[in-house]
Amino acid sequence: MADVALLYSTFADREDAERVARIVLDERLAACVNILAPCTSIYRWQGEVAQGEEVPALFKTRAALERRLRERIAELHRYDLPVIESWPVAASDAVGAWIDSETL
Repeated sequence: MADVALLYSTFADREDAERVARIVLDERLAACVNILAPCTSIYRWQGEVAQGEEVPALFKTRAALERRLRERIAELHRYDLPVIESWPVAASDAVGAWIDSETL
């Protein structure tokens, strides 16, 4: 199995998710970004319960690039506190090779 990381973050709208996706793809920090359907997020913020629609995105990269990609998403993100979560994933050798070939 290949060493692949999957990063998850939510954005205020589809346009912002696409903007960040295109930048990290152009910089070859991710091989693929899946922009998902809008979702409803209910969360605590500054002592209050808030609710809003967000657009989640999944970023696929090499495990070795996880930190750089996380930092870059945070730099580009428009939220004051972007939540960027990551998980190691089990990917086939073929998928791992594709991710390796498309990232730096």
